[in-house]
Amino acid sequence: MSKTANRLAQAAILLIITVAISRVLGYGREVAMYYYFGINYFTDAYRAAFSIPDFLYMILAGGAIGSALIPVFSGYLAKSLKEQAWRSVSIAFNYTMTVMLFLLIPAYLFTEPLITLLVPGLPHEYMNLAVYMTHIMFVQTVFMVLNGFSMGILNSYGNFLAPAIGSLLYNIVIILIGISFVHYLGIVAFAYGVVAGAFMSFLVQIPALVKVKAQYVFSFSWRDEGFKKIIIMMIPVMIGLGVGQFNAFVTQNIASDMGAGVVTSLNLAQKIINFPQGIFAVSLASAIFPTLAALVAQKDWTNFSRISLLGIRAILIIMIPASVGLVLIGRQLIGLCFQQGNFTAEMTVMTYQVLIFYSFSIFAYACTQVIDRSFYALEDTKTPVLVGIITIAFNVAASIKLSNMMGQQGLALAYSLAGMTDILLMMTVFRVKVGRIGGRKIMSSFAAASGAAFIMALAVKASNFFLGPHLDMVLKAHQLFLIVADIGVGALVYLLVLYPFHLEEMELILGIIKKKIALGH
Repeated sequence: MSKTANRLAQAAILLIITVAISRVLGYGREVAMYYYFGINYFTDAYRAAFSIPDFLYMILAGGAIGSALIPVFSGYLAKSLKEQAWRSVSIAFNYTMTVMLFLLIPAYLFTEPLITLLVPGLPHEYMNLAVYMTHIMFVQTVFMVLNGFSMGILNSYGNFLAPAIGSLLYNIVIILIGISFVHYLGIVAFAYGVVAGAFMSFLVQIPALVKVKAQYVFSFSWRDEGFKKIIIMMIPVMIGLGVGQFNAFVTQNIASDMGAGVVTSLNLAQKIINFPQGIFAVSLASAIFPTLAALVAQKDWTNFSRISLLGIRAILIIMIPASVGLVLIGRQLIGLCFQQGNFTAEMTVMTYQVLIFYSFSIFAYACTQVIDRSFYALEDTKTPVLVGIITIAFNVAASIKLSNMMGQQGLALAYSLAGMTDILLMMTVFRVKVGRIGGRKIMSSFAAASGAAFIMALAVKASNFFLGPHLDMVLKAHQLFLIVADIGVGALVYLLVLYPFHLEEMELILGIIKKKIALGH
C-alpha cells in the first residue's frame, strides 16, 4: 500500500472498530428502553421528542458543519495557514451558536403545536409527554453543535479517536442513567440520559482540542474569506438536510395515524439497517473525506477520482451481502436482541415486516455516504442538495401512495426506492463533473457482489435447514448460536466465491482486516 492508502486504512480501521462498539452500545440503549416499555405510545412519544432537537442539530451541525468546515479548514492547514484556519472556524462557530439560540427560543415556546403537527395521531396524554421530553432534549442540541465543530476540527488534524470515544460515552451514559432512574422517572429518564450523554461526548474531546492548540477568535467578521467559503458551502447542505428532515417528518406524520408503536417500529428497523452502514460506509467515508479535500486543494484529480470510486466499489462488496443477510436473519436478530420484557413476539414480527423493505436500499444509502463527500470535497454542496430535493419529493409522493396500499411497509419501500433513485442521479452527475469514473468496474463489482450474495443466501438457507431442527429457538443461547452460525457460513461462502476474482476493492477490504488483526497483536 502507498502511504496515503496506509493512512486511510488505519483511520478506517479505528473508525470501524469504534463505530461498531458505539452502534452495539446504541442498540444496548434501545434494548434497555424496549425491555421496560416495549413498542407503544410511550416509545412513540420518545421518538417524537427527538424530532425538533434533531432538526435543529442537523441543519446547524449534523452534516452542514462537517461538510463545509473540513474542506476549508483542511485546505488552510495544507497550505500552512493555521491562523487563518482558526479565525474562519471561530467566526463560523460564533454565528452558528447565535443562530441556534435564536431558533431554540421559539422552538421552546411553540413546542406543543409543532409536536401536534408532527405526530397528530398521538393521544393527548402522550402528546404532553412528548412535549415535556422535547424541552429536556433541547439542552442536548447545544452540546451536539459543540460536538459537530469539535469533530470537524479534530478530523481535519487526522484525529478520529477522541470523537469516536465521545460517541461511545454518549450511549454508555444514556444506558446508565436510563436504567438507574427508569423506576422513578419512567421513560423520561432516557431523555435526561440523552442530555448527559451529549455533554460527556463533548467533554472528552476537550483534551484533544488542547493538544492541537485550538485557538478561538471572538469575531463576527462576515467579510472573512474562509467564513464566506464555509457559509457558501454550508447553506445548500443546511437546505438539503432540512428538506431531508421534512421527509422524515412526513413519514412520522403518516405513521402516527397507523396505531400504537408504528412510529417506533419504523425507527427501530431503520436503526438496524443503519448498523452495517454505520460501521463500514460512514467509517470509510469519514476516513477518506479529509484526504479527498486535501487532494482537491493539491489539484490531484487522478487520485481524487480513484479514491472516490474505489470507496464506492468497496462499499458495494460489503453492503450487498449485508442487505441480503438482514432479510435472511432479520427476524431472528430482532427476536434475539429485543424480544424480552415488554417487547413481545408480535412486536418482533411488526418490526421485521418493515425491515425487509428497508433492507433493499442499504447499499444505495451507503454509497451515498462516499459520493456526497466527494462533492463536498470539490466544494460543491449544491449538487447533493438539488438531487436530494428531487429524491425527497419522490419519497414523499411514494410514501403517500404506497402507505395507502401497504401500510407501514409501504413507507419502508418508498424510502428504499428513494435511496436507489438518489445514488443513480448522484453517480450520473458525478460522471458529468469529473469525466470517466470507471462505470464498468462499478457494475462489475455490483454484479460480482450480487452473484456471490445469492450463493451466500443458499448456503445460509442450508445452514438453517440442517441446524434448525436440533435447536430450541425459545432459548436465547440457541438463537444466538444459529445467528452466529448463519453469519459465519454466509461470510465464509461469500469470501470464497469472490476471492478468485482478485477484485481491487476486495484487496482493500482484506488489507484493512489484516491491519486490524495486526493492531490486535
